[in-house]
Amino acid sequence: MRLTAWVLVGVLPLALTASPPTPRSARRPGPRPGPLPDIEWHPAPPPQGSLVVLSVKSGTIPALPVTGTLADEPLHFESHADSVAIALGAVPLSAADTVVAHVVLGAADTFSVSIPVAQRQVDREALRTAPRFTRRPDAALARRIARERARIADALAETHTRPRLWSEPFLRPRASAIRSEFGLEREFNGVVESRHLGVDFAGRRGDPVHAANRGVVTLVAPLFYSGRTIFIDHGAGLVTGYLHLDRALVAPGDTVARGQLIGRVGATGRVTGPHLHWLAHYGRILIDPLDLVTLDLTPYTGEPARARP
Repeated sequence: MRLTAWVLVGVLPLALTASPPTPRSARRPGPRPGPLPDIEWHPAPPPQGSLVVLSVKSGTIPALPVTGTLADEPLHFESHADSVAIALGAVPLSAADTVVAHVVLGAADTFSVSIPVAQRQVDREALRTAPRFTRRPDAALARRIARERARIADALAETHTRPRLWSEPFLRPRASAIRSEFGLEREFNGVVESRHLGVDFAGRRGDPVHAANRGVVTLVAPLFYSGRTIFIDHGAGLVTGYLHLDRALVAPGDTVARGQLIGRVGATGRVTGPHLHWLAHYGRILIDPLDLVTLDLTPYTGEPARARP
């Protein structure tokens, strides 16, 4: 999808705004600036819970830095070609009809665009698991779960401070069949409790699990719900997680290569049997991890992009 600044197309406003950005404002004090940027994104429209590639074309690139946010997460723009900067972003699974992207050229010129969002159509999945995973946690367990959530939040917080560490296409962590897809409503022991926020790959206990791409291990821990868990920070917002493992073969701080053996399939945590649960974050936003292998990321993996200053 492409929008040119100062043009309103249907319900998709793109406007120059004063700080703080206001998506529907088309005014700015002072003289009208020079040519304004084209902003494009794909897929168009992006579904709820999806990865998005944004590109900004302007005659001021690369002379001026490009920054911005999408759904309140920072965007890490990189120079891709003459006058073009690109960045990855994400649409939350909870997004309604639109999400707002703010793009800043230089130190002051802020442009806002409302990106339409496609509703994700999902099914419901009924599962049986140990009753201890569906009962209300007692005080001690609630404190444990809170500590574990804080550890995950700390691991995710680092990714926006790290540069992009990958330059090759992402891989699936296993070549086996997919058992459950992203976004499913999950019913445990007859009660709808959650959405399925990753992709489940079939596997037997001890089967290999591989890193989806180069990155730094930021978390290796046995967690109550997700069992033995590994998080890999790929930098510039992207983090992948590998859950319910029988064994972890890496440690926090390790730099892992694309396709490296990092663990073994298991049945730890809240599970119905051995499998790998693979998840992906952009910052704090959970996305369909299969987007990493299906979305066109050739601007990053063909000719490696140059980091913006």
